[in-house]
Amino acid sequence: MVSRNGKKIKVNNVKLVLLRSLIGFFSIASYFYAIGQMKMADAVILNKTSPFFVMIFAALFLNEKIKKTQLFSLSFAVLGALFVIKPSLSSEMFPALIALSAGILSGISYTLLRHLRKSESSETIVLAFCTFSTLATLPFLFTGKFVVPDLREVLALFALGLFALLAQFFVTKAYRFSEAGEVSIYAYSNIVFSVIIGIIIFSEIPDSLSIFGGSAIIMAGFINFYASKLRKAGRISTADETKTASNRRATKAS
Repeated sequence: MVSRNGKKIKVNNVKLVLLRSLIGFFSIASYFYAIGQMKMADAVILNKTSPFFVMIFAALFLNEKIKKTQLFSLSFAVLGALFVIKPSLSSEMFPALIALSAGILSGISYTLLRHLRKSESSETIVLAFCTFSTLATLPFLFTGKFVVPDLREVLALFALGLFALLAQFFVTKAYRFSEAGEVSIYAYSNIVFSVIIGIIIFSEIPDSLSIFGGSAIIMAGFINFYASKLRKAGRISTADETKTASNRRATKAS
């Protein structure tokens, strides 16, 4: 337990919080490995398949129904992932599979977040994840060859940790207040930014297949998002009509 505004924060579901921290750690580790072994934009694109795995896992474990439009968007996402991975028997495919596995693990992690919102605060989940990740990486200080970073690298590592912490906090908040299968569209700007940064800083220009695959995944996200908005609008309209009809009947009866 830790102190929060004079109150105690308690982990209520220790097993699931630890499981979420473990899966989240391996997801980020896989993602970092993929970024170091392939074009950054390709790694980001494959990682952004996670919302579609959220649909699957949320349906399996949280009883959230998969709509027809979600199945359609899921097929788009799978098609896009195949174009980015470019299946082959060469060793170059391995980093792409690791990047895809990062997306799958992220999907599991976000589904667990959706479940844990009932018993845990966002701060508790983020703190548990950060603590677990710190302890999990400590052995690498002793098993590998440690290189003392210079000032520039220290600042870069500090910035990385800060932005990763903020990202975890905001993602946790987002999945706390919305359905697990619908928090996706806003994250797709990440693909655009990664392409721009890759071109400007690393001179990494995505090939035509990766561009097509990334576009398909972004399109899938838009389909899922706007279909969700239309469903909600339809439910609100139906509810309003029902309420109006009830009021009319009550007026006539009086």
